[in-house]
Amino acid sequence: MKLLSQLEIGERSVVMAVKGEGAIRRRLFDMGITPGAEIYLRKKAPLGDPIEITLRGYELTLRKSEASHVEMK
Repeated sequence: MKLLSQLEIGERSVVMAVKGEGAIRRRLFDMGITPGAEIYLRKKAPLGDPIEITLRGYELTLRKSEASHVEMK
């Protein structure tokens, strides 16, 4: 099991679970990061933070700390 923050550029994966509590979990769900959603990692910043993903037909930028709460298949 990988975390979203550990994916490599160009890799696709499916969300298994969203960990964390309170505001961070709610924020990730509000952005469409829910179990079963397919995610494609488009880009990483030179130092690895933030990352840009494609999710449900749109691009989204996340901090690595946020992405570390998302477990992938």
